[in-house]
Amino acid sequence: MIPADIRSPDIDETPARGELPRPYCMRMARQKAEALDVSEGEILLCADTAVHAGRRILGKPADADEARAFLALLSGRRHRVITAICVRDVSRVLTREVVSTVRMKRLSRDEIEGYVATGDWRGKAGGYAIQGPAGAFVPWIEGSYSAIMGLPVAETVQLLGAAGLSIWEAP
Repeated sequence: MIPADIRSPDIDETPARGELPRPYCMRMARQKAEALDVSEGEILLCADTAVHAGRRILGKPADADEARAFLALLSGRRHRVITAICVRDVSRVLTREVVSTVRMKRLSRDEIEGYVATGDWRGKAGGYAIQGPAGAFVPWIEGSYSAIMGLPVAETVQLLGAAGLSIWEAP
């Protein structure tokens, strides 16, 4: 088992005025990595996921009303989910982004109200989590399911390997 330590960076996650979704997401992952100290022999992994409809970045809803508004906006249309990964050690920073497309079915008022009542939207970019009850609203994706959840597993393993951490090393 690889020893791990979870540390939370304290950064401002507000998009800059006019900032596009892909650069925003990568900036967040890099800022998280830069906000934390890394010692010799450590490998730091940070990631950020952004949901966007057109040029509009849908962050984590502040309240139930904003969650409803996000779901109404996404209802019946495709949107993109970007996850940026940043792996850092004392000498280098490696990054990767994964872009997936999600189609959400047309949602009824009852479906939106029922989902909001679950509270599952709290802390979720775009106001939903595909791995939770909202998965019932998603009939189609193109891209990486694990990236939509928040951490693209295959790409993360590749970056960690490039940083010198072998995930599949035999005991």
